[in-house]
Amino acid sequence: MLKEFKEFALKGNLVDMAVGFVMGGAFATVVTAFIQGVFLPLLAPIMGGIDLASIAYTVTPAEMNAAGEVVKEA
Repeated sequence: MLKEFKEFALKGNLVDMAVGFVMGGAFATVVTAFIQGVFLPLLAPIMGGIDLASIAYTVTPAEMNAAGEVVKEA
């Protein structure tokens, strides 16, 4: 079994997948840094200081009974 795994790993499939995970993680970090460090500070004055994190839209509101208890969550 170890021999078969070694053959599989050396074929390139496992190495390619590992390289893909590493590159994906690095790309996600770069994109996050760009958005938080460059894009959002430029967008904030245009939006007039609106906090986009607090904006929410409820598609289906929760159903409540007469006592104000939640019967069915959204």
